[in-house]
Amino acid sequence: MPDDVLDYLVIGAGPAGLQLGHFLEQTGRRYLILEAGPAPGAFFRTFPRHRKLISINKKHTGWDDPELNLRMDWNSLLSDDPDLLFTRYSDRYFPGADDMVRYLADFAAARDLRIAYDTRVARVERGPAGDFRATDGQGRTHAARRLVVATGVSLPNVPPIPGIETAEVYNTASTDPADYLNQRVLIIGRGNSAFETADNLVETAAVIHVAGPNSLKMAWRTHYVGHLRAVNNNLLDTYQLKSQNALLDGDVKRVERRDDGSYLVTVSFARADEVTKDIPYDKVIVCTGFRFDASIFAAECRPDLVIGDRFPALTPGYESVNVPGLYFAGTLTQSRDFKRGTSGFIHGFRYGVRALHRLLEVRHHGERWPGRDLTADPGALAEAVLDRVNRSSALWQQFGLLGDVVVLDGRGGARYLEELPVDLEGPPIGSAGHFTITLEYGPEHDQVDPFDVSVGRIRQSDAARAAEGHYLHPVVRHHRPGLPPAVHHVTENLENEWTSREVHFEPLWAFFARQTAAAPV
Repeated sequence: MPDDVLDYLVIGAGPAGLQLGHFLEQTGRRYLILEAGPAPGAFFRTFPRHRKLISINKKHTGWDDPELNLRMDWNSLLSDDPDLLFTRYSDRYFPGADDMVRYLADFAAARDLRIAYDTRVARVERGPAGDFRATDGQGRTHAARRLVVATGVSLPNVPPIPGIETAEVYNTASTDPADYLNQRVLIIGRGNSAFETADNLVETAAVIHVAGPNSLKMAWRTHYVGHLRAVNNNLLDTYQLKSQNALLDGDVKRVERRDDGSYLVTVSFARADEVTKDIPYDKVIVCTGFRFDASIFAAECRPDLVIGDRFPALTPGYESVNVPGLYFAGTLTQSRDFKRGTSGFIHGFRYGVRALHRLLEVRHHGERWPGRDLTADPGALAEAVLDRVNRSSALWQQFGLLGDVVVLDGRGGARYLEELPVDLEGPPIGSAGHFTITLEYGPEHDQVDPFDVSVGRIRQSDAARAAEGHYLHPVVRHHRPGLPPAVHHVTENLENEWTSREVHFEPLWAFFARQTAAAPV
């Protein structure tokens, strides 16, 4: 039996676990982080395999505002210590993974976080009082009223292809290009790990094929940073310029390893009327992503999974939909904005962790959501909103997922709350309602090549047509009981500076004037 029941157990001392630990330490909660490895950030000791991060590290922005700088710093955790910015650890735009390992160790030490290392959780159960009991590999039991899982996705996501178990996987395949000299290599997958692997072999492999059933999606077009990034797409040049390499658009039906160690792979081509062909290869590498490992959970507290059982199913408050008191942090929260937003990456989930911590404080410790009071005067509301959208990194990075909320009291006053999950139940809207403020891309923003001037569109700078804008811009909604939201779009701006009195402020002021006049007192 455990000797003590904590407020929180956190499993995993990666970026999300450390970020939550920082906030728990600040508020004086009783917590412990359980980490399987001997130090923080075990994931980054192995991944990415070729040791270059694709999270940007832009040190020189021209801004002095630390909040604005976080828009271009995708690796730092949130703290009040300027020495704990990742930009102090590397000058590279795409830094090395070893820099991240060093940074996370320093962050944990500097914040004096309570971490039990070499403590791999083997089993999670519910105690008789409804608490969570985590038993580690040494048989020790740790108990807490609430459990937060921040382990990341730790298992390979291997598709059900006959014979695929004979292939190599991204996690363990050799990264030495010399091991592929003059060989024919098939890479199964269409994400950054697949193309990172392919790019590493361009100089030595005879032929590289990258196979997958879905259309290739480019991050510069979809605005989803997990789609293929330009830094990894050199193989596309070699394919289109007829340099032996190719993308195979279709399903891999079978992988057969022959007696001499080579492979014969059956591919059904989607763009050739499902023509099926057997293709020989010397090596086959599976680069199809990762999935959550739920095997440690007892039946009574095993979380439901979604998206092909790859991620836990979550409420808007980062809680398991079927296990009360079981929360998730970090990349495990990406089911909330899967392949649309940034919850799978540090620059997104650091704000999700902050929102989770605030929710825990409100729900379990009687605290109020941080906010400030202001009048419901239309000019004051417009100034407050534009000030936030011109500075906020959280709304910028967690576009469409986190939003500010202005709650009207119906007596001429308002309270401005920052960074709530947009679909979270509450706050109570009352008769006067409340406003939400988000940054969002326009509809079908990924349907047109932004670099094709013949079929592209003019950037929308007309305030009257702001709703037609496709690029990131502020959206303000007024929610009232029994009525559809009234919506105002602040027109997009090339440099994301919504500072024009005529184009940005005055239309927003007019919107607030109409809505506050319509709201009953």
